[in-house]
Amino acid sequence: MSNLFERLLRTCRCRQRPLGRAVHSFLLLILLCLGTALPLSAEGPETAQPQDKAYLLWQEGYLLHLLGHYDKAIEVFSQSIAAHPTAEAHTFRGWSLSMVGRLNEAIAECKRAIALDPDYGNPYNDIGVYLIDLGQTDEAIPWLKKAMGAKRYCCYQYPHFNLGRILVMQGRLTEARGEFERALSYEPDYLPAQKALEYIREHMREKGQEKI
Repeated sequence: MSNLFERLLRTCRCRQRPLGRAVHSFLLLILLCLGTALPLSAEGPETAQPQDKAYLLWQEGYLLHLLGHYDKAIEVFSQSIAAHPTAEAHTFRGWSLSMVGRLNEAIAECKRAIALDPDYGNPYNDIGVYLIDLGQTDEAIPWLKKAMGAKRYCCYQYPHFNLGRILVMQGRLTEARGEFERALSYEPDYLPAQKALEYIREHMREKGQEKI
């Protein structure tokens, strides 16, 4: 069982693949283009609508995050929030904070996002992930379930997958398998859930709990 846990948790913690050199260069080019796009009106960015300025800053922060420049991303997300607070900017600022180990601050950002838009699913799931990383798995479960029921969410596979992670840690493999299968019902190509199912099925075959 320990080998199963170790292999599965290694898979679970890979939130994003390292960017290839070509992708990295392409994102840098986009970031440069965003910089030239900041004057949103003939008079300049100072007279741009706050929502437009905030959105462009959010895009810039997101690209900086993808490039691994987390401290700079945190700064730019803060500028976006100052221009016009949004649930997205608070959530993504929390994501960048989490990548530099500031998990409690990341959770606080997600709670600010929820206060702005309770229907937005991302911060519920992210709080669940940060609590898992802090070893507070029981506290994570209600947040993940809230993400599953959120009205505005692109990625319902994530909370199901993360609940599956917790169930694996608790040794409840049959229930975990159900969560990973639900994740794949939303995104059939979601590799972490595919790998998790493979490991669970392998373990069950070894224990004679599943017919081949």
